[in-house]
Amino acid sequence: MNNLVRILIPALFLLPFCSPAQQLPTTANAHSHNDYEKSMPFRDAWQAGFGSVEADVFLQNDELFVSHTKSGIQPGRTLRSLYLDPIRQTINTNGGHIYKDSTRSLQLMIDFKTAGAATMAILLEQLKSYPEILSGAGIKITISGNKPDLSTWSSIPSWIWFDGDFGKQYPDELKTRLAMFSANFASYSKWNGKGRMPEKEKKVIDSLVNTAHTNNKKVRFWNAPDILNSWYAYLDQGIDYINTDHIKEISVFFEQMADRVYRNAGSYELYKPLYRNDGTDKPIRNIILLIGDGTGLPQWYAGYTANHAKLNVFNMRYTGLSKTSSYDNYITDSAPGATAFSSGKKTNNRAVGVDHTGQKLELLPQILKSRSIKTGVLTSGDLRDATPAAFYAHRSERSDNPGIITDLLNEPIDLIMGACPYSPTDSLFLKVKAQFDFYTSPDDVKDKGRPIFVADPTAAKHMLDGRGDWSRRAFEKSLSILSKNKPGFLLMLEGAQVDHGGHANKLPWAVTELLDFDQVIGRAMEFADSNGETLVIVTADHETGGLTLTGGDYQKGLIQGQFSTGDHTALPVPVFAYGPGSQYFSGVYENVEIFSKILRVMKIKSGGKPR
Repeated sequence: MNNLVRILIPALFLLPFCSPAQQLPTTANAHSHNDYEKSMPFRDAWQAGFGSVEADVFLQNDELFVSHTKSGIQPGRTLRSLYLDPIRQTINTNGGHIYKDSTRSLQLMIDFKTAGAATMAILLEQLKSYPEILSGAGIKITISGNKPDLSTWSSIPSWIWFDGDFGKQYPDELKTRLAMFSANFASYSKWNGKGRMPEKEKKVIDSLVNTAHTNNKKVRFWNAPDILNSWYAYLDQGIDYINTDHIKEISVFFEQMADRVYRNAGSYELYKPLYRNDGTDKPIRNIILLIGDGTGLPQWYAGYTANHAKLNVFNMRYTGLSKTSSYDNYITDSAPGATAFSSGKKTNNRAVGVDHTGQKLELLPQILKSRSIKTGVLTSGDLRDATPAAFYAHRSERSDNPGIITDLLNEPIDLIMGACPYSPTDSLFLKVKAQFDFYTSPDDVKDKGRPIFVADPTAAKHMLDGRGDWSRRAFEKSLSILSKNKPGFLLMLEGAQVDHGGHANKLPWAVTELLDFDQVIGRAMEFADSNGETLVIVTADHETGGLTLTGGDYQKGLIQGQFSTGDHTALPVPVFAYGPGSQYFSGVYENVEIFSKILRVMKIKSGGKPR
C-alpha cells in the first residue's frame, strides 16, 4: 500500500458492512454470476480476487454438468473439470490455500438445477476425491437453487453451507448452516441502476439487508442492475456481495475506489463578502490573479460538495467561461494557457512567454513596471514550472529550467515563492542569491526593499502529504509586502496541484488541493473588501482528467467521480471575478481576453501607456 492510500483511507467513508480495520471494500465483495460463462471459469474471478463464484449444475448420468440450461449441456464441461480440479491445483500451488493471502477465502456457490437430494449425493461423492478443498484451504461450498429438504440438512457434512431464502423459517439449529441470503432484486425493485433508487423500494432493500445482518449473514441480490452507479448504491446499502457479470470492469472499480471517492469529515467557514465595490467602475490599483491549474467546473463542484455545499468562489457574482485552446493545439498545456494570461497572445504547447514563432513577448510584469506596480508570483508547486514561469520567462520549451531561472534574473519580479530544488554551489543560483533576498520559508521573509526569492520544498508537497497552510501563509506574507506599494501590485498565485490530482486520476488529491485553494480565494476576497481598489480574478489554464461526478452527499461531504483521461481536456474553464471591474469578466471568450480585460480595468495600454 503506497503512502497516498494510507493517507486517504481514514478520510474515506466507512461502508456499512466494513469493519474498522478493513475500511474499504475489495473484489472480495464481488460475486461472479454464472461464472461458468466466462472465458476462463473460476480462473478469471480468482485472478481478480473475487470472494464468490457461481456454478449452475445439472445431474445427468451420475455426472454434474455445468450449464445455464439443460439444453446447453456440453460434454466435458463438468463441475470437476471447470472448478474442482483447477481449485485443487491452485490450493497445491499456493501451499495449501486458495489465495496466497491466507486471510482471504473464496465461496464456491453451486446452484442445483436438478433434484436436491440426488444432486447432493453425487456432489458429496465427488468431493471425497478432493481432500485439499475440504482441509481448511479457504474454500466455502454453498448450495443454492434446488437445495435438499431442510429435514436432511443435519445429515449433510458441516462443511457444506446453504444459501438462505428471505421469508422462509429456519429452525434455530439450522440457521448456523446458512452462509448468506440471496434474493431476486426484481421482486422488490424495478430500479434500472440509473439515478437514485426510488425511496420506497430502497427501504424494502434496506430492510432485507438489515434482516440478513441481524442474523449475522451476508446478502446478495441477483437479477439486479449491474453498472457502476448501481455498484456504488449496493455498497452504500451494505450489500455484501455484488452480483456481477462484468469481472474486469468491477475489478477496476474496486481497485480504483480509494482514488475515486473522497469524504471530508470537517469543513471550513467561508468569508462573508460585503460586495461593497463589486461590479463598480471604481479605480483599481491591485490585481490578484488566482489560477487553479487543471481546475474545471467538475473540480469546483467536487470541492463544493466535499465542503458540505460551501465554497468561497461560488460567492463571486460575476462569472464567465474561458476557451483554452493553444495556438497549435485544440488541447492546451499549462505553458500557453498561462502565457495567454500574462501576454494576451496564443502560443504553442510547451512555450512560455514567447509567441508561436519563438519571439519574446511583453508580459504583464514588464507592462506594469512602467507604472511602478510590483509583481509577486506564488505557486504550490515548482516555481520554474509552466504557469509561474509564464509571468517571467521566455522559452519555447517549458522544461528548460536553467533558461527559465536565467530569464527570472532579467524580469521585474519583486517576489517569487514556491519549491525550487537547487545546489548551493550552482553558479546560476549564486546569481539568484546575489539579486534576491533568498529564503527557504515564507515565514522567514523580511521586507528589506529588495526582490524576494523563497525556495521552500514544503510547497511541492500535496495537501495529503502534509503541505498544511503553506499557500495561505505565502499569500498573507506576499500581501503584507506588496500592499505597501502605493502604485499597486499584481499578485499571481497558482494552485498547482489540482492539476496533479487530475493527471494521477486521484479524486482525493484534486479535491483537497481545491479546498486549500478556495481558502486562499476567501482571504483574497476579504482583502479586496478591506482595500477597495483590488480586483480578484479566479480561473484556470485548462481542465485536467476529464472528471465526471458520479455521486455525492452534501451533508456527509462525500464525493464520487470518474476520470476519462490522465491528461488535459479542451473543456472551457470558469472565470470568477470579485471587486471593481468584475463585471467585465462575464461571458464566453478566449483565454487571451483575460489579459486585455486586466489592462482595460486598470486603464493601461500594452506597453504601459495610459488608455
